[in-house]
Amino acid sequence: MEWKVAARSVRDAPITGRRWHRRIPYRWALTLRCGPFDCLRLPRTVGGRYTLPVTTGLTLPLDNAAIERILPHRYPFLLVDRITEFELDKRIVGIKNVSLNERYLSDRRGRSPTEAVAQVGAILILAKSENRQKLPFFTGIERVRYLRPVHPGDVVVIEAEVVRLRSRMGRLKGFARVGDDVVIDGTMTFALGTR
Repeated sequence: MEWKVAARSVRDAPITGRRWHRRIPYRWALTLRCGPFDCLRLPRTVGGRYTLPVTTGLTLPLDNAAIERILPHRYPFLLVDRITEFELDKRIVGIKNVSLNERYLSDRRGRSPTEAVAQVGAILILAKSENRQKLPFFTGIERVRYLRPVHPGDVVVIEAEVVRLRSRMGRLKGFARVGDDVVIDGTMTFALGTR
């Protein structure tokens, strides 16, 4: 399968900030063409908003490019490398390979992958077609146990499952493990907002 990338520029509206007002003249959009399908569109804006593309379906395992089509996070803030298992509105399993270049490991003491668990849960919520243009805001973390830090070279397996899901709010139970050792487990509450 061969991917072709075409770029085009579009005039952007003035963007006002808290302290500055400046005009960003161009916005670049990438259109990915895969064979006869022109289905994926990834707008990349400078100072503007990011809109998620609408894809037809998900095929497992999800690699880094497929995860970037679902989540608005990019490197170095994207903390999920691969999704291996997925059941819509039920559960998801993701993998994070911890390297020495991770910013939260810069002090070499090791940290807990709380944000990675939250991002795997966000993929579970945003994979639903009616949630594609929404953004999950995590409103609380409850009953979290930090059992051991992760270190460079660890392969963290992250699992999240839906405890309760409504149209605008929900609760996920997630945990991460390295081998057979549980690193973190807890419950996360989120609210869905518009972009």
